[in-house]
Amino acid sequence: MLRTKLKTIALLLTPMLLLVAFAFAPASANSHPNRAGWSSHDRDCTPVGGTIITNFGALGQDAPNTTLGPVTGDLAGAVAGSLIGQPVISGNIATFTVQHHWVVNSGDNIYFDQAQAKTAVLSQTRFAIIDYPVHIKGGTGKFAGAVGDLNAVGEVDLIAGTAFRYFGKVCFADQN
Repeated sequence: MLRTKLKTIALLLTPMLLLVAFAFAPASANSHPNRAGWSSHDRDCTPVGGTIITNFGALGQDAPNTTLGPVTGDLAGAVAGSLIGQPVISGNIATFTVQHHWVVNSGDNIYFDQAQAKTAVLSQTRFAIIDYPVHIKGGTGKFAGAVGDLNAVGEVDLIAGTAFRYFGKVCFADQN
């Protein structure tokens, strides 16, 4: 009985502990200095962070595996994330492939490589994000020629939606 209660408490606290641990991680902790442009003198690099909350099915019945919602913080605007294929399951770890579509408040687009969201399975519909590296590969306006790396922690609920904290670094191309 006590063991069951302890397991339940541990399961409920795991996402919160992950959020707290990553909330205090420096933005550069997950950056990739070997990416093209990171150490170049013609780039203006800046740490970024904020939150994302999205809902599955927000685009209607034609896109049930796509989330859509607001972004706050340094890259404020809106984001959609489309699940590509089925997750890869290994034990209690599920890895989702995601394609992001991001528009900041100024109307500029940010382009991304497909990302791999590594999660801990909490139930059939809930997952705690363990590692979610996302690579920026350009965009429009201010993000034309930009590169960068973000990571995120949070929770995915296939019924209720998602909640993330993102952090990382963006290096903008020299606009001269």
